[in-house]
Amino acid sequence: MKRQTRTLGSIVKIILADDSHSYGIILDKSSIGIFNIKTKDDLLLSEILKADILFIVAVYNTAITSGRWRKIGKTNLDNRFTTLPLNFIQDSTNPELIEIYDPNSGLSRKASKDECLHLECAAVWEAAHLESRILDHFNSNENIWVKQLQIK
Repeated sequence: MKRQTRTLGSIVKIILADDSHSYGIILDKSSIGIFNIKTKDDLLLSEILKADILFIVAVYNTAITSGRWRKIGKTNLDNRFTTLPLNFIQDSTNPELIEIYDPNSGLSRKASKDECLHLECAAVWEAAHLESRILDHFNSNENIWVKQLQIK
């Protein structure tokens, strides 16, 4: 695999275990937006950018820098990508201690469980775990990694 740098606005091709692929867009703060695409065909950048975003999460840079997710193009980040979504943080030893974390400012505040039900857990994903999450989404299967990171 060819090494590459992490460049904001780059579109990456994410190969999935069933020989299909999805696409992501490299965002700030180690985040990536995953497009609502699963295909065996190579799509044009304009087609990819028209798709909705499934979710935005942080991913280890090695998914990109190792060449595992190959960059196929670049775009300017538009409004849907300039502000990252809020995350939650839950204490594993005391699940009643919950915070909402803003990755844009680095600030957090106390929160209720109800406030966090539709937020992603503040976590950094391994490439393989994120690939399984994407495939499980399209196969309508529960994902073990999403389940482990759900609010308790």
